[in-house]
Amino acid sequence: MPDFSFEDGLGLPEAALIAGVDEVGRGPLAGPVTAAALVLDRSRCTAELLGKIDDSKRLSATRRRALALALKDVATIGLGWVEREDIDRLNILHATMLAMRRAVDALSRRLGAVPAFALVDGNRVPALECPAQAVVKGDARSLSIAAASIVAKVARDARMAELALGHPDYGWERNAGYGTAEHLAALARLGPAPEHRRGFGPVRAALESKRSPA
Repeated sequence: MPDFSFEDGLGLPEAALIAGVDEVGRGPLAGPVTAAALVLDRSRCTAELLGKIDDSKRLSATRRRALALALKDVATIGLGWVEREDIDRLNILHATMLAMRRAVDALSRRLGAVPAFALVDGNRVPALECPAQAVVKGDARSLSIAAASIVAKVARDARMAELALGHPDYGWERNAGYGTAEHLAALARLGPAPEHRRGFGPVRAALESKRSPA
């Protein structure tokens, strides 16, 4: 379970603003990549709440939504989005870095100050205005990063459910744009929607199939 070992190990003053940063949506075939950056107010976090925070992938959708709602009361949160068009233009790695940078920038505006430090999930750190450290599997090790993973996942899932209203055949409200059998079958049958990432293999294949003469 994640804890505050990384946060406390930085040796910063108790009042220092330490942000956890995580992203979701690198792998889907459609939709944006989304990042969250947040600073937990540890004085307002109950032991019960902290004991429930975990890597978002380990939690049910119902539990994630409940925790994301609870986190709004004990954390300052910034979200960063990069849409499909920019994912295709930049590639998914650079789009992910940009989403995290936008999330930290949004957090700084909410805080009225740049965080003292950022703990970033993964093995790369985006260009930020504050010092930062990459933490591999950070969403399972740092409470700040785990909380960010929950917020990012809930926000993106909600966005994909909204997009599904305009394109109901792909099942985005269930698969969040990932390449499930249902999604791939609809992609092959209907071709790509505007939100599909043209640089991803199955989408390219569907485009080429639609362009080929019968």
